[in-house]
Amino acid sequence: MRHRVGGKKLGRKTAHRISMLRNLVTSLLDREHIRTTVPRAKALRPVAERMITLGKRESLHARRQALGFIKDPAVVSKLFSDLAPRYADRKGGYTRIIKLGFRDGDGAQTALIELIGSEYKPEKGEAKAGKKSKREKADRSGKESDGKQSAKAGKSEEKAQDET
Repeated sequence: MRHRVGGKKLGRKTAHRISMLRNLVTSLLDREHIRTTVPRAKALRPVAERMITLGKRESLHARRQALGFIKDPAVVSKLFSDLAPRYADRKGGYTRIIKLGFRDGDGAQTALIELIGSEYKPEKGEAKAGKKSKREKADRSGKESDGKQSAKAGKSEEKAQDET
């Protein structure tokens, strides 16, 4: 019987699983969002929320318990100084899991797990090339035409300097 058996094994032995969860929670608290598989994200959620709850206690004992699990002191200090006050009036539910699709290599379903209140905004290189609005298209075409005109003007100036 499975009474009171919590968590998934994730195909790993105990020590490896605990080490993986430590690394995942450290990365999540440091970057405030990570991309991983859905089963790992679901296993990570209760651990991350437990760490944030420890941070809200603000005692030496809670800090030492967090340091016992998260091995990076800089992340623990960020947890107690920045993240815990952000969730001071919230009773739980500090993380959000957003399913992203399937990974190309092995077809595993991926997810973005992020802390609530620090919504992920992709950087310029990470943004997907999707449909643009008419205004964005007009802005881009206007910038490109200005760039072409200035490039032509620059070439004509170079030719004029070469001839003299």
